[in-house]
Amino acid sequence: MTRLSVNINKVATIRNSRGGNVPDVTQAALNCEAFGAEGITVHPRPDERHIRYSDVRAIRPLLKTEFNIEGNPTVPSFVDLVLEVVPDQVTLVPDGHNALTSNAGWNTVENKELLTELCRTFQAKGIRTSIFIDPDPAMARGAAACGANRVELYTADYAAQYPENPEKAIARYLATAQEAKACGLGLNAGHDLSLENLAYFVHTIPWTDEVSIGHALISDALYMGLEKTIAAYLSEIRKK
Repeated sequence: MTRLSVNINKVATIRNSRGGNVPDVTQAALNCEAFGAEGITVHPRPDERHIRYSDVRAIRPLLKTEFNIEGNPTVPSFVDLVLEVVPDQVTLVPDGHNALTSNAGWNTVENKELLTELCRTFQAKGIRTSIFIDPDPAMARGAAACGANRVELYTADYAAQYPENPEKAIARYLATAQEAKACGLGLNAGHDLSLENLAYFVHTIPWTDEVSIGHALISDALYMGLEKTIAAYLSEIRKK
């Protein structure tokens, strides 16, 4: 069964726009768990424009479900933070310092030495390590060669193409997911997944271990409420 991990970055973005502690990011994480989320994802960046390092430290001991930290491991402070709080999973994302949001996956072949060392470092602390990749079977093979436990498929292109042609939109993702499975890798997916396109993705690739969803889910919660929104996403995942 595919698990739903809620990315709470957008909650922190709203808080930071005004200052203070409203909305309370820690309480939002706990509410997501209480409403059925099977994991919490955060993506702290060095400028702390949304999730802060202090949020990560505050949230970690309170969670009962899986905690996933995403970020760029070429930033030493990110690596230090992950090793300090020891999440269940770390997702390695090559986002630039000034990137608005994640916009590409790793070239796991060209960056094999770096990624292999990072996988060893995090796994030595018992942290499952996932590498963020574009939908390319060669990148899945490369991630396996680096010693990763999982890959996370960057699904922005899937989401963009889905309304026009779902089959075409998912073709490269299916091929990459099949290659990841053949290599013994677990499979995650994330970026622009929504109530519109989620069910088709997990129905077509049912061995997806986890989807990480933030922007669309938090946006839907403005209209539907957080509890009903999480229930709706879980319903989409479990559609037959």
